[in-house]
Amino acid sequence: MFKPEFLREGDKIAVVSTARKIENREIKDSLSIIKSWGLIPVIGSTIEKAAHQFAGSDQDRTVDFQNMLDDPEIKAIWCARGGYGTVRIIDQIDFSKFMKHPKWIIGYSDITVLHSHIHNLGVATIHAPMPVDFHRGTKTAIDAFKATIFGHSEGYLVKTSKKNILGKASGQLVGGNLSILYSLCGSESAIDTSGKILCIEDLDEYLYHIDRMLQNLKRNGYFDNLAGLIVGGMKKMHDNNIPFGKKSKQIILDIVKTYDFPVAFKFPIGHIEDNRALVFGAEASLEVGTNQVELNYK
Repeated sequence: MFKPEFLREGDKIAVVSTARKIENREIKDSLSIIKSWGLIPVIGSTIEKAAHQFAGSDQDRTVDFQNMLDDPEIKAIWCARGGYGTVRIIDQIDFSKFMKHPKWIIGYSDITVLHSHIHNLGVATIHAPMPVDFHRGTKTAIDAFKATIFGHSEGYLVKTSKKNILGKASGQLVGGNLSILYSLCGSESAIDTSGKILCIEDLDEYLYHIDRMLQNLKRNGYFDNLAGLIVGGMKKMHDNNIPFGKKSKQIILDIVKTYDFPVAFKFPIGHIEDNRALVFGAEASLEVGTNQVELNYK
């Protein structure tokens, strides 16, 4: 797995939207923070653009991302927000120049499309907060973001959860938003999780649908040779008038009960304020212990 060069003071970082529309006022505080670190934000043409829910048409979003991808002066692309729409443009993006001179692609949620697709190209990406919510994150999350993009992050030591499955694992970090991973099954962007540590998180889903998505991943072999599972925020889950009968944590435990890999719940990633940056594609070790969970990059 190839890692792009980490950022340095004076580097240019593009800000674009591959999905939902967004205005400058929604990202100005986040941009002020990265400017204070010595980075130079370059605002894409999709910021302030609108086509119904999207940040411009599919062509608008493709062209904006492509331009930033091909520009040699841009050292990273920080996706401004998620929502929906990245999958509508992924097959129109030409990664040939990117493969010769890779740069960091940063974001989460709908950006899981890019994480997965680029992982299959053999290039690491950064799963991290985006400008739309970055400035509202915890100090720990903001510090973790800075450490990660500048190449100083060594990993995390976090509190354990009662439902964790203890054990050790090592392998590349992969994954992202559960709904997106589910939607990519059967496509060229679907990931191979064999021997890897899978990270999942989600927001605003019905419990029965969490089960449906996990059953689909199981049937697609995502857990067959998995090294370890990290479960981030599973926030704002919904239930029907006739209850599904299980919360998200129990649904996950039922899915993985026939396998033998460690599981870390409540890891600080996803649609939460304490959303810690992770380098997807990096080799890492995971130790799920009785008193703590430790994730370290190798």
